[in-house]
Amino acid sequence: MSQRVLVFLTGLLLLTALGSYVYYRRTVARVPVDPWALVPEDAVLVAVTRDHPTLVRHLKETQLWDNLSAVRYFQQVEDQLTLADSLTGGRNVVLRFLGRKRVLTSLHVTGPGRFDVLFQIPISSVREYRQVRSLLEGLGRDPRFEVTDREYEDQLLTEVRPKGSQEGLTLLNYRNHLLLSASPGLVEAVARRLQNPEAPTVAADFQSTDYFQLRDVDATLLLNQRRLPQLLAVFFRQELTPEMATVASLARNCMTEMKLAGNKVAFTGFANPETTHDGLHQRLLGQPAQRLRMAEVLPLRAALVVHLGLGQLAVLRGNQRPATPDSVAAKTGGLLDSLTAQLSQEAALCYLGTPSARARPGKLALAYTVNPGKVSLLLGQLRRAAGASPAFGRVGPYQLYQTGVPELPRRLMGSVFQGFAAPVVAQVGNYVAFGDDEAALQQWLTDVAAGQVWSRSPTQVAFLQETQPLARLRVLLDTRNCWNLLLRGLQEERRAGLLRNETLFKRFPQVCLQWVPAANEQEAGAQYFTQFVLRHPVVGPAEARPQNQSGTGSVLAFKTPLSSSPEAVLITGAKLPGVLVQDTAHVLHYITPDNVVAWSDTLPGPLVGPTFRLPGTLGFLLATPGQLFQYNNRGQVQPNFPLNLPDTVRATSLSVSPGEGGVRRLLVAGASGNLFLYDTQGRTFPGWQPKQLEFRLAGPPHYLTVAGRDVLVVLLENGYVYAFDEAGGTYPGFPISMGGRLAGSGLAETGATLSRSRLTVVNQHGELVSFNLSGDIVSRRRVATWSRSSRFQLIPDQAQRSFVVAREEGGRSALFDASGRQLLSQQFVTSAPRSVQYFNFGPGRQLYALTETGPGNLFLYDAKARLVSGQPFRNTAPQAALTFDPATDIYHLFRVVGSELRRTDVKL
Repeated sequence: MSQRVLVFLTGLLLLTALGSYVYYRRTVARVPVDPWALVPEDAVLVAVTRDHPTLVRHLKETQLWDNLSAVRYFQQVEDQLTLADSLTGGRNVVLRFLGRKRVLTSLHVTGPGRFDVLFQIPISSVREYRQVRSLLEGLGRDPRFEVTDREYEDQLLTEVRPKGSQEGLTLLNYRNHLLLSASPGLVEAVARRLQNPEAPTVAADFQSTDYFQLRDVDATLLLNQRRLPQLLAVFFRQELTPEMATVASLARNCMTEMKLAGNKVAFTGFANPETTHDGLHQRLLGQPAQRLRMAEVLPLRAALVVHLGLGQLAVLRGNQRPATPDSVAAKTGGLLDSLTAQLSQEAALCYLGTPSARARPGKLALAYTVNPGKVSLLLGQLRRAAGASPAFGRVGPYQLYQTGVPELPRRLMGSVFQGFAAPVVAQVGNYVAFGDDEAALQQWLTDVAAGQVWSRSPTQVAFLQETQPLARLRVLLDTRNCWNLLLRGLQEERRAGLLRNETLFKRFPQVCLQWVPAANEQEAGAQYFTQFVLRHPVVGPAEARPQNQSGTGSVLAFKTPLSSSPEAVLITGAKLPGVLVQDTAHVLHYITPDNVVAWSDTLPGPLVGPTFRLPGTLGFLLATPGQLFQYNNRGQVQPNFPLNLPDTVRATSLSVSPGEGGVRRLLVAGASGNLFLYDTQGRTFPGWQPKQLEFRLAGPPHYLTVAGRDVLVVLLENGYVYAFDEAGGTYPGFPISMGGRLAGSGLAETGATLSRSRLTVVNQHGELVSFNLSGDIVSRRRVATWSRSSRFQLIPDQAQRSFVVAREEGGRSALFDASGRQLLSQQFVTSAPRSVQYFNFGPGRQLYALTETGPGNLFLYDAKARLVSGQPFRNTAPQAALTFDPATDIYHLFRVVGSELRRTDVKL
């Protein structure tokens, strides 16, 4: 009886548990969790990342990765990632775990002089939950760490810290959203927020905004400008924060997309105007956005420029008249109002760079006037009314005077322009400038007189051309000029951190933040268009621009004409490939998928044949006539390279042994039929120093590995084929004759044994011959008719899996498939050399490229032998590169036209 009761109770318990699980799956778990609802409301900024492998690749291509890896905070994160990899027994486990998840990273001010970061990572499967659990269990077993659990606000928090330390990580798993931070208070704030799930989130103003629906977005960034002064106070001295708060009061928050592209980081999005009565937005509401015309008077030594575009500058003072002492008011009368009325369109606050952090930076207030003569007259009257000295200084053609009115810029243009205790004034054209002392104004006038201004600097002009033409507020920084300003303005305990990260800070010397008002800004819901650009000047060998007005395709114009065919470098997760190309100065360039030259290196001669791509991050191998090179993906020559060939040898091809890793063998063919064998450590092989053959090679040799044995297959123009082992000995059954002369290398297919591995070639009698590595002819058939003037070549596809046969006869070229069916025929005007390429991207996605090198025409045909675009493409290189993106069904054609590398997007 008791056993029956026990069985009954067990079954009832199981049914209850199953019912609870089903209820959870169908009710609780089916309701999606808004990740923004888990971010505490005091977040200053929140970054959302999604495609982390691509983000890391873009960080490396913009050269930010190396700079970030030098920051102490990121070094600590890297150490933690290495620890996670060691505990899970894998490599890049965390990066693969993040994958394409939407990860939220929020920044919070957690105390006086302190900020912390909160990470939120979704867990999307049982397997990933087990990974997290096994990682925590591994930490719990590690004697160096202590793992404890505690409850807070009905939530289970897990704390991981080194033994004997008060610092560590706190974790919370809420409905498969993992939240972790080095600050327990931040995770506790999440738990408290879960008690009030209906409260508005920090992204409530941007609920319908999802920048990840756009292409090439690396991240999104939410900035709470109301809390920005609180964050800045963590770093800067207290007397500087009021000015920053005034500028930040234009908008209350903004959300932008982030794109990393070569020489810049661009943030674009929208901001909600600040609604407080005394904010900068309320003063400028309805004022027209303006161009930055004062580039002609902004000095190259400018470190920070706050530029305002508006109608009349009087609106900056607000509705109240400036607070003026009675004695000054009695002297100046209505001159201040009259002077303010003459200032319009644009005004700027400019800080000048200093040679050291101990020197006080000069400060200028610049304003535009339509009537400089009237302003000069009013300033003279103001000086006499205030009792200022009539003496003046001179710098070149310009004069500077004492104004005699303390804080004159603030009295004229509002609180943004404060801090001028004894201002000095000068005029240059339509601009009037106030300096906080005479030295600052003299520096400015010296630069203007010498032409050291932005409008005459190609670097600054190129920078301004990438910004919005019209804006209400611009904040422009030159990070190299403002370095000493930052050191002077930072709190003492923050200076050491800035000094450690100097390289990262100066990586992008040109920074611009812009806010552009909407045309209907008086209506409810109107937003500012915002753009933040971090840029370093293009000092590379090429300039990028769109290829056509539709924005499809691109052009990269080099300073030196290009000489080699472009080679596509496929990158995992990228929609576009990278490209390798060489110019006539023998400089090799690597172009990223974002059409930016990531690195360049000068070679001792032209490239010999195509480069060999190594797996993963190992880079690639290439040959020049006298040397062999191995580069990693960052363009750095690897140890032991270059390998130097004998002085009498001119390399014509490079063949590399297959394999996933380890030491590769390199087979080099010389122009006179000599063969040399090396490995990547520079060791030579007996029997290959050199191996002399009696006839010229028909094409590059094949380096094959069959059942762990190296097989080096060499095809000669006289129709004979040799197969050698690693020691230089000939395999049984070789040499064999193909029954006619050969051109090209044919197509190799490796199998489990020598007899199951075969090569297919076409001889000059139009016969398609297949033979195995045991030396047996497997098949022989005629693929097309031939004559004494015809020439045949087998053309493999880009993946070396299928082929077509090309026949040239006089001025006509024809292509045949393996069965002998003619695919297309093309008559050429000239007898210049022609090249044929075959691309196979799957059923119905075959393309054929025929290049006539004389006139530089590329004829591209689709699978039905139709000429793509109805006309040839320009191509001055022997060949082109072509890739296919199945997600968009678009082909990307890379070709060279003189000094330009062009990418054309083709959709069939």
